[in-house]
Amino acid sequence: MSSSLLKFLFLSLLLSSTWACGQNKDYVVTISTRHGEIKAILFDDIPEHKNNFIALAEAGRFDSTQFHRVIADFMVQGGDVFGKEKLPPNEWPTLPAEIRTKYVHRKGMISAARQGDNVNPQKRSNGSQFFIVEGRTYEEEELVTDFTALQKAVFQYMQYGDQQQFKQEYTRLYEAGMYDSLTSLVLSKRDEIAKTLNVKLTKDYTPEQIRMYAEVGGTPHLDFEYTIFGEVISGLDVVDKIAAEPTTNEIPNDPVYMNVTVERVSKNKITKEYNYVYPETK
Repeated sequence: MSSSLLKFLFLSLLLSSTWACGQNKDYVVTISTRHGEIKAILFDDIPEHKNNFIALAEAGRFDSTQFHRVIADFMVQGGDVFGKEKLPPNEWPTLPAEIRTKYVHRKGMISAARQGDNVNPQKRSNGSQFFIVEGRTYEEEELVTDFTALQKAVFQYMQYGDQQQFKQEYTRLYEAGMYDSLTSLVLSKRDEIAKTLNVKLTKDYTPEQIRMYAEVGGTPHLDFEYTIFGEVISGLDVVDKIAAEPTTNEIPNDPVYMNVTVERVSKNKITKEYNYVYPETK
């Protein structure tokens, strides 16, 4: 065998080994706050968001931004890089939506903030801001109901002449501020309304997703509307502490600043240290 061929084979083997080694590593994100550290993984199948987040973190651009919007039992939002850098809002970069139905907003998921559908029908993500889900637990009936569609259907249904008693009870509960009872009333009529109007008033969740929302919790009304691109693997207690901060207009009274770093770590080590199971192996 010629020396040139040996050199070629050696180089090919080296490159393939390097590639395989790279495939077996991942980025661990560390979000440091005065409450402690949050460790996270970003999903490979959400490449635009993952690559963008890593680039911002490696450049130090997240550092000294705040968790500037905090709502207990819902989420903590931060990472306003472009606001910190004094870029006019109309010039803030956005990312294309990468919404995957296999990801839902359970507690600990990291999702991209965005403007509403009225000005952003393509559901493009803010180029830096993200939120971490805290949420709450849900029973199956409440979870699988499409409340946006149901609310629209309720008003149409109440126009039927034989539904005056339902309309009166709905109005009474609403005016009395008895919103839990109002929700129960509407849920009790959901299937009847769907059949009468021939509309779909439910969302499609897998049995595993239903179990997860019942046991772990989250914010299901955001599902399939925002791009989920990562999840917390350590430090959910830190998320809870941030969510518990006293706020004024959803802004913490005592600022919660962050520094964000990323580190390349072997997937085997991540699995071992954080008991994390990669989505493709579930």
